[in-house]
Amino acid sequence: MDNTTAATFKMTAYAVMENYNHGLFSVFFLLYLITLVLNVLLISVIHQNKQLHQPMNVFTCMLSLNEIYGSSALLPAVMAVLVSKTHDVTVKWCMAQAYFLHTYASGEFCILALMGYDRYIAICSPLHYYSIMSYSKTCKLIAFTGLYPFIVFTSFYSLTLQLRFCGKVIPKLYCVNMELVKNSCTNAQYISTVGLAILVLFIVPQLVMIVFSYTHILRVCRTFPKESQANAFRTCVPHLLSLLNYTIASLFEVIQTRFNMSHVAVEAQIFLSLYFIIIPPIANPVLYGLGTQTVRGCIMKLLLPLMF
Repeated sequence: MDNTTAATFKMTAYAVMENYNHGLFSVFFLLYLITLVLNVLLISVIHQNKQLHQPMNVFTCMLSLNEIYGSSALLPAVMAVLVSKTHDVTVKWCMAQAYFLHTYASGEFCILALMGYDRYIAICSPLHYYSIMSYSKTCKLIAFTGLYPFIVFTSFYSLTLQLRFCGKVIPKLYCVNMELVKNSCTNAQYISTVGLAILVLFIVPQLVMIVFSYTHILRVCRTFPKESQANAFRTCVPHLLSLLNYTIASLFEVIQTRFNMSHVAVEAQIFLSLYFIIIPPIANPVLYGLGTQTVRGCIMKLLLPLMF
């Protein structure tokens, strides 16, 4: 590593895809288009049908907006670098992309925790649901959930923004904070340490909320007749699958960022890193669109006239 401040970073992961640039560009473009269509469709259906104007569906719209935000931070940039001759990105863009992707990921878990709390209220206190989840409280929950990841991560990311970069290589398809830190001109190990502490703020409160919610849901469901248990389970399935998908994607990303992956094939590393930002934005609108009966009915009413 020399002492010259870098103006650009070379994204070396693109080298293994050079022979398939145009084909992969088409694949990424199609994936981005599918993500936009599915999430915009879900948001539009919920917005246009007053019967869907309930807290859970509003939180679903938040999730879809976050999926669009995360996908837009990655896929257009991946397509641009893919067809470029040098596979270089500017330091400023790299830092901006890292900010977008980290706030997307942390925002995703915050929204999923909020949705878990909503399921807890709906199943455990159905008669008091609308008094507990009032319009005022719903707005406050939305504001807090939306702002929390940005405020916490911005406070931490201010440390990275002060760095100068002498390293010029990022072995990934996109920029993340730890790769920026590794390219710092000085030893910035303290940022990694602070990052682990910030990770606790992004995991522990949300995890406690989810565990608390489902513990109480399971306890209450034991007293329900079998039919009511089945109905309660069906309302939780989309959320549980989204949580599972997010957990798998997060583990892939954390393992790649924090551990030496040199022994793993580059193609496998690329797949694992793309899973994090491609699969959830496509899977979640399908889960909440087709997995929720009322939303599915409204979607079918909208699409059937167009098909015949």
